[in-house]
Amino acid sequence: MIYSGNTVIGSRILGQGFSGAGYFHTRPSFAGDGYDAANSGGSNLGPTNHALLDRVKADVEKARLENPGQAIPSDLVTGSASGLDSDLSPASAEFQVARVAKERGISEANVRALIAKHTLPRQFGILGEPRVNVLELNLDLDGKG
Repeated sequence: MIYSGNTVIGSRILGQGFSGAGYFHTRPSFAGDGYDAANSGGSNLGPTNHALLDRVKADVEKARLENPGQAIPSDLVTGSASGLDSDLSPASAEFQVARVAKERGISEANVRALIAKHTLPRQFGILGEPRVNVLELNLDLDGKG
């Protein structure tokens, strides 16, 4: 758990939603009413399900409006199996740099430095992929990290 004083403000391992333009956004969640740890799970919708396709298309269009002409990393528009993924790929964090920097009035270089600070390597050097913890990154942007 991550605390601010005596108050729990989040978890390093359970995702939570961020919607403000000055924050890094995490992956979509289908856990309960979104990021509900008591109701973890993916959507269980197959790749040809129209509801899933419509949701992904809407998320892609929203991402395109934020960053026209850039390739959209898949983890920004697809949910994880648990629906509670606390991390993004470094590519998904990079995709959001211009928006976050503009909204916060800071340089893109400073935002990239924070991403680098919060990028974790593969576990044991071989398992998984590099990842960025969204809550810790956003807390650092707020000066609480």
